[in-house]
Amino acid sequence: MSESSLAEMLRARGLRLTAQRQLVLQAVLDLGHATPEQVHTAVREVAAGVNITTIYRTLELLERLGLVTHTHLSHGSPTYHAAGEHQHVHLVCRECGAIDEIAPEMLRPLADQLDEQRGFKVDIGHVALFGVCGRCAQDGERT
Repeated sequence: MSESSLAEMLRARGLRLTAQRQLVLQAVLDLGHATPEQVHTAVREVAAGVNITTIYRTLELLERLGLVTHTHLSHGSPTYHAAGEHQHVHLVCRECGAIDEIAPEMLRPLADQLDEQRGFKVDIGHVALFGVCGRCAQDGERT
């Protein structure tokens, strides 16, 4: 997203574009998948005075604006990524912590079944499946 379109979106909601808001959004875009702490580290490289509370508040604002979304990929902080990206399901390895993605179509039959049988609508963009990646599984077989 360009700086001018972000500024227009904020102005339409009675807000202004601040350097911190721009830096937080850019950090999320650059990092791909990032916790607030990782965003904080990236932002502090450019603006050392930005505190973690500002990061959390800005991420919440950017999510309300529909620019970023979050998923819980562990017991810790949520992981943010750009909302404009294609929806995807996260695969999280419990051994090495690697995060991979698969197309939502792989879960579509289950999502459709849940909708038909229970009226439950799955938010595929927030789905994270935990397990062991192929590399770790293979390493485990060798030991």
